Amino acid sequence: MIKSLRENEKLPWIKVSADSPFFVDETGNNWTPIGQNDAVTWPDLAGLFRRKNVQEVEGHLAYLSAHGVTCLRVMLEYCQTENRYLERPVGRFQPNMIQFWDDLFVLCEKYKLRILLTPFDTFWMSKRWKHHPYNKLSGGPCKSKSQWLTCPGTLEAIKNRFTFAIERWGNSGVLFGWDLWNEINPAHALKKTDGFYAFIEKISEHVRKLEMDLYGKTHPQTVSVFASLLTQPNVTDVIFKHPNLDFASTHFYEDKTINSPRNTIDAAISTGNMVQEALVHLLPERPFFDSEHGPIEYFRKYKKNLPEAFDDQYFLNMQWAHLASGGAGGGMRWPYRFPHVLTHGMRRAQSNMAQFISLIDWKIFQRKNLNDVLKSQIPDAVVFGCGDTMQAIVWILRNQVVGKSKAKTKHKPVAINISIPNLIAGCYQIHFWNTISGKADFLKIEKGVEELQISIQLTTNDIALAVIKTTM
Repeated sequence: MIKSLRENEKLPWIKVSADSPFFVDETGNNWTPIGQNDAVTWPDLAGLFRRKNVQEVEGHLAYLSAHGVTCLRVMLEYCQTENRYLERPVGRFQPNMIQFWDDLFVLCEKYKLRILLTPFDTFWMSKRWKHHPYNKLSGGPCKSKSQWLTCPGTLEAIKNRFTFAIERWGNSGVLFGWDLWNEINPAHALKKTDGFYAFIEKISEHVRKLEMDLYGKTHPQTVSVFASLLTQPNVTDVIFKHPNLDFASTHFYEDKTINSPRNTIDAAISTGNMVQEALVHLLPERPFFDSEHGPIEYFRKYKKNLPEAFDDQYFLNMQWAHLASGGAGGGMRWPYRFPHVLTHGMRRAQSNMAQFISLIDWKIFQRKNLNDVLKSQIPDAVVFGCGDTMQAIVWILRNQVVGKSKAKTKHKPVAINISIPNLIAGCYQIHFWNTISGKADFLKIEKGVEELQISIQLTTNDIALAVIKTTM
């Protein structure tokens, strides 16, 4: 039996901080999305469908919570198969799927997990379009998948889906935010991008008005996109600057370095570069994070997993490059493994980052990317960083390429000196953070008008620094 929590135990809603491009809950506490993508048919959640194994799913969610995970990105339906449609036919919401989501919201509330919810699995919806209930051949409103974003009847069906979800689950703090459309693409808009703006506006206004009418407040909104599509006309402004959206999210699938990695350093560099580029275009008050990444090409081509130790390091490197470059959290992996779940090493990496994140006061952190400023200082390492006038995050990674068949565990000590710009005068506490053990050493520095200078004896593969002003 799944029991709902009492009203005083319910999670507060998440919103964008009024004083920084990060998130807080409505009581003013810092909140950061740490998590990954999941789906109704994947092993970790599959037991909840028809309540086949609720205990197993609850155990998994408890495990996530204990490892610092705060958020899952999930699609309302996952139509790789024929029995996970939310509607069938269009407009008739399926009892088994409703029960799945009812139960998931209750369990996530219990373990203080939140969900970034997106209405459609557009990948499998496209691959298996002939079977989808929205297809006109199945009694739906849309003749072609090239018209998903332009067909008036489909727009009304999409609005109706949002209405159902908002009325049933929208009053819950478990709902972190809406990814209004997964991977918006000109292939679904008559091969054009000029209709993106109006589509987002119509969906966003429908969602916001209904939430305000029912609850007097709204959940944050975004629209995700393949990062490679940002070069097409209008897309950058829509994703990063559309006035209806609250934060930005893209999917970090870059050829070779991320999609089929040969080493773990290049994946980190690509991640840092993509976060840096996103912040150039982003409105300064908006948070940004990568809501999908992973070795997609390797997984599809070779039909096997990356070696686990290599994949764990690839995961760790990407998440720290993402955070240190100014992203909210460590990004959200799409598993691309058999079975389709994250490894225990990846969970340890999430737990480690969750502990580090508690050092930063995100609600006032007006971060600026410092990658270009920092990397010139240390030629034999890769450096990522962001900061404002009172806080900074720096992550230093040894520039030693290790292939899939090797794992380097011993490192010669390296002396590193680094200068962090823009910090005002005062006393600072420096946390030297081990990204494997989570252990930190501390140092206090009194800073005057000069830049803050830090000396490090690097004895591990990498190290993260949290720089925090403690007094005037």
